[in-house]
Amino acid sequence: MATRLKNLSDFSDTAIPSAAPYRFGIVVSEWNSGITNALYGGAYQSLINHGTLPDNIFTYQVPGSFELTAGADLLLKNLKLDAVICLGCVIQGETKHFDFICQAVANGVSNVAIKYSKPVIFGVLTTDNQQQAEDRAGGIHGNKGDEAAVTAIKMASLAEILNN
Repeated sequence: MATRLKNLSDFSDTAIPSAAPYRFGIVVSEWNSGITNALYGGAYQSLINHGTLPDNIFTYQVPGSFELTAGADLLLKNLKLDAVICLGCVIQGETKHFDFICQAVANGVSNVAIKYSKPVIFGVLTTDNQQQAEDRAGGIHGNKGDEAAVTAIKMASLAEILNN
């Protein structure tokens, strides 16, 4: 496994633009809340650390990961945002439910981004078990929420550059 010994949230070799001029939406799944709250903490703190004003971060919860797509769509329809971060966690179970949810959310996030021509970031953990989720929500592999926030900042900056 390529990520076994790697902290995926190490951005020491990457230039991250200032997030000060941007407005971000964060949609967080309530399902697996111990994990999604940790993802949210990472995303929120990363945005703040890179210059986003707290008043420019708009956070909303949805029941589960499946609803992240609709949540992102509603945010972009009703708020002036530069990017939306979708945070969720789907852990493999004994049925095919996992496969259907993961595919639907990934496709849905992409479709919302295309619909609005705005960055919509897939910060959804799709893990085999609870431990893998914990490892990626502030554990040995970093925090996927932090990664999602950095991605949102970079994509908002790219959109600004290309739209000017």
